[in-house]
Amino acid sequence: MLTGKILIIAGIVLLVAGLALTFGPKIPFLGKLPGDIQFKRDGFSFYFPLTSCILISVIISLLFWFFRK
Repeated sequence: MLTGKILIIAGIVLLVAGLALTFGPKIPFLGKLPGDIQFKRDGFSFYFPLTSCILISVIISLLFWFFRK
């Protein structure tokens, strides 16, 4: 019984990851929000989407909270 639940959850996680990889670049504002850190120097660039990560985390937390109720 526990193995079945784990497989279902793993399938959902893989589905969400696949959708994010497929449709993620088509979302125009994601990755370009104020607060996303970006450094560009000669021969070096660093990018960390801090605000985008926080936004995605809040959305996922709300979805989990909603479906738990």
